[in-house]
Amino acid sequence: MGYSYQQQQPILAILAQNTMGFGGCGHGHSNLKYVVTAFLAPLPSILFYLSFLNHINNSDTSGSESESDPHSLANLWTWCYHHPLLLANALFFLNVNVLFWVISHIQKSHWMIDPFWTVIPLMLVHYYATHPLGHYNWWRSRIAMLMTWVWSLRLSHNYFRRENWQWGAREDWRFTDMSRQYGKNWWWVSFFAVYASQQVFLIGVCLPLYVVHSVDMPLNNWDFVAIIVCMCGVVIAYFADTQLHEFVTRNNKLKELGKPVVLNLDKGLWNYSRHPNYFGEQLWWWGLVIFAWNLGHGWAFVGALINSMCLAYVTKLVEERMLKQEYRVEAYRLYQKTTSVWIPWFKSSKIGGKDKST
Repeated sequence: MGYSYQQQQPILAILAQNTMGFGGCGHGHSNLKYVVTAFLAPLPSILFYLSFLNHINNSDTSGSESESDPHSLANLWTWCYHHPLLLANALFFLNVNVLFWVISHIQKSHWMIDPFWTVIPLMLVHYYATHPLGHYNWWRSRIAMLMTWVWSLRLSHNYFRRENWQWGAREDWRFTDMSRQYGKNWWWVSFFAVYASQQVFLIGVCLPLYVVHSVDMPLNNWDFVAIIVCMCGVVIAYFADTQLHEFVTRNNKLKELGKPVVLNLDKGLWNYSRHPNYFGEQLWWWGLVIFAWNLGHGWAFVGALINSMCLAYVTKLVEERMLKQEYRVEAYRLYQKTTSVWIPWFKSSKIGGKDKST
């Protein structure tokens, strides 16, 4: 879930779930333990920010300090007041990069960053909306909040459905692969590969949400274009992931019955794209960029661009992993030749001058 770690596991990883077992956290640990950990982990940054808001509000109420006179605040609160984007980065670094990293070594698994990919953008949109320096159109802000809630709930539902509604069941397969690659150095490499990188991706892709809450401009037609693009992305991702889940469920039942599994998912949206869930997710982030561009801050596209570039690399890793399964190599190579990678499009009907149906 960076590197676009928020993206759904590839088909191979999900199919392997029943055979590989739940690694990393151990079978004997209680699911409740991971639920409690996940809910307590973000509290330091939440409590700090609430303390900051309380200080600002009390200062305004007493009349002794005000937003118009931020220099009367304590140095820390003054800095927090003037630098909302830097404060978001500081809280992310200390609470996610450092604390989550420490927790991962205690639990011996980096599972927690995946579900938080679905939550952190939601926390950021509310943070930007409630920061004292926020200056925005009320309707645009509420639209962005509502859409982010819809996006977050969809992705959270898909994540836990994929994990059989378990918390801390396993970590992303890419982390497991990297831990083998770096061996004894993984303990410190993981800080940068798993957590510091998330700051670049998550703060980056959410830059349009910062812009939305920094510019007060009436709604116009481009806002509705942005809404349509964002919601199309959410809908496409939902149906793509649901079709993938149903495909995996059917194959697992076939395996239990000792019957041959279906080699590739090439029905529904997957008939037009090899990774329609990735495409839908990218539509969501680039739809947010339209909001920022419309408000005169096109530079906010940088986060979506970095995310898309890394997703391209992740797509390559996923497909290489798929091709390592010998029983499906030929079928998947045919699928690659006939089906678009991301953008849904009609299948190519000819391969090497021969119709694929012959």
